[in-house]
Amino acid sequence: MEKNNIIFGPINSRRFGMSLGIDLSPAFKQCNFDCLYCELAPAATVDKQNDVLEVQTIIDELKKHLNDKIDVITLTANGEPTLYPKLDKLINEIDKIKAQTETLILTNSANLVNESTFNSLLKLDQVKLSLDAVSDDIFKKIDRPYSNINIDKVVEKVIEFSKIYKGKLFIEILFVHGLNDTKDEVKRLNKVLLELEHIQRVDLGSIDRPPAYPVVGISYKELHDISLMFDASLPIHIASRIHAEPNNSYYSNEEIINTLDKRPLTKDDIDLLFDDETKIRLEKLIESEKLVKKTVGNLEFYIPENNLKRKRQK
Repeated sequence: MEKNNIIFGPINSRRFGMSLGIDLSPAFKQCNFDCLYCELAPAATVDKQNDVLEVQTIIDELKKHLNDKIDVITLTANGEPTLYPKLDKLINEIDKIKAQTETLILTNSANLVNESTFNSLLKLDQVKLSLDAVSDDIFKKIDRPYSNINIDKVVEKVIEFSKIYKGKLFIEILFVHGLNDTKDEVKRLNKVLLELEHIQRVDLGSIDRPPAYPVVGISYKELHDISLMFDASLPIHIASRIHAEPNNSYYSNEEIINTLDKRPLTKDDIDLLFDDETKIRLEKLIESEKLVKKTVGNLEFYIPENNLKRKRQK
């Protein structure tokens, strides 16, 4: 295994800033999921890593690439990073050298049922948890988990983690056409999300790389329609743009405000949804302070001014 495969980037991420990645399984895929949409080739699921990097090897490589322009050190893997058995020690060692740079992990959430993993993730500055489905049958179809993984227990731990965790928490849902994009599953996901606390953002996405299996994603318009099914108090963001066909529709002032009241939008969303005349009208609403910008987890959203006073009830 080449040492230069451990560190990758930095990559300028729209969602997380300048990210320097650490691949905790650079040699081959080691994962407790075999997701239909995975960009990696299909592989048998595992519940532990068999090929394990030494912590000092990772730290030595990280030191060569880390600088003060890096916003986040991102723990990821060819597979699931929480399967790395020395994760707690690694986080402790990174904390000694990271200075103002924050730590982030991209995890499928399944290992939160492991107390050691749960406690290790609490030490990180940022955590992104994936939650593609909460119904057992749909979860098994999309994420194809290792045999002992129970989605109800995972959801229980995601909720618990959100109530304890003090850092920046992100949730990601990736939609696959004909599976988790139904009204029933979105309703179930919405119910779970409303039980979470302290979430910075919920990212909705779809397939944007060649998948491991013959499945297809959904369009930006379909993602936008799904976003409106979620409770307005949730910080929903449409992350996927691969199928982003412009809608470019006309919206009156009232329709602009109503749309942003239901779902705050980024500049990219607005470019896709509004026609040129509507964009000019939007700028005038901003000038009159009826609309304002709000930064949420590294992204800037447009929202009605009176929404700044709206508090989500728990």
